[in-house]
Amino acid sequence: MVLLVVSVLAGTAVVTAPPAVAEEGAGAGVPEEFTIEDPRIVESSGLQASHRHPNVYWTHNDSDYAPEIYAVDGTTGRTVATVTLTGVEFRDVEALHLGPDGDLWVGDIGDNFDGAWPHVWIYRFPEPQTLADVTLTPTVYTVTWEDGPRDAEALMVHPDSGRVYLASKQRDGNGAVYIGPEEMSTEGTNVFTRYHDTDLWVTDGAFSPDGTRLVLRGYFNAEIFRWAEGEEPESLGVVNVPLQPQGESVTFTPDGRTLMFGSEGAMSRVQPVELTGDRLPEEAAGRDTDGSPGATPGTGTDDAVGGTGDTGSAAEEGFPTRTVLAVLAATVLVVALRRLFRGAGASRG
Repeated sequence: MVLLVVSVLAGTAVVTAPPAVAEEGAGAGVPEEFTIEDPRIVESSGLQASHRHPNVYWTHNDSDYAPEIYAVDGTTGRTVATVTLTGVEFRDVEALHLGPDGDLWVGDIGDNFDGAWPHVWIYRFPEPQTLADVTLTPTVYTVTWEDGPRDAEALMVHPDSGRVYLASKQRDGNGAVYIGPEEMSTEGTNVFTRYHDTDLWVTDGAFSPDGTRLVLRGYFNAEIFRWAEGEEPESLGVVNVPLQPQGESVTFTPDGRTLMFGSEGAMSRVQPVELTGDRLPEEAAGRDTDGSPGATPGTGTDDAVGGTGDTGSAAEEGFPTRTVLAVLAATVLVVALRRLFRGAGASRG
């Protein structure tokens, strides 16, 4: 199996997806893609654009690494600050999201054994006001699921209400978004209840800065929703995700106009996809005055984002089918190999 993985990867190493770019004629200001250069960051599994520090993105490694959160400069790709969390050991950290009060929420919510852990954890700490190495003790919340343990890789915090959501990662198409209690408690257990079903194999999710859009991503596509607290999410279509070795992260830029997609792997790329039409968050659409195509909600303009029912496949964007299949095979095999050899780790009770 190892030889098969190597051979598939070797066959696809020279075939890389070009950077995701904005539609021709769209407004300026779309961020450039960048490469995470820090040799410590080899399994970037979560991504959050800072709203305090321009063009800085927070990220972290996947399971069994040091309890560190990294601030990466989106211009140079270099790490400009490291937050070390004390009092916790990362078991399977998969996501992070910014809350309305400026706190960062980190989801130690993964379960590589599909329901082996009786509970998981969420960590919370204030985003540092200055970019410098710092050691912090986070608030810790213990979390369970109303319908039993499951694997999850997406944590989202609504920017208005502060309500915390998780999305399970189910291969059988039986995934869902779960909602936490109105107020998270450090005492006892916080039970998350099923809120919205999804057939996407979710690897991350994010709310737009104004809270009117939710994106859920998988390895090869993503779905975006119109969101209103307490109402059923309305699907607005499938986003064409850039081809990445193991795409596991997504965040909105602070202006809400662009999705930034990240991947695991050493020297991994973070790539932008601009939103237009009704996928554009309402606050961002309201700021548009330049008459760019798809600048107002409801236009239905198709650019880097597929319409409802669109497969959003890379082949439709001009990539050869063989390339897509090769990347798909390589990713599936790498994920399987990692799961095979990853140790069970020790539960903290």
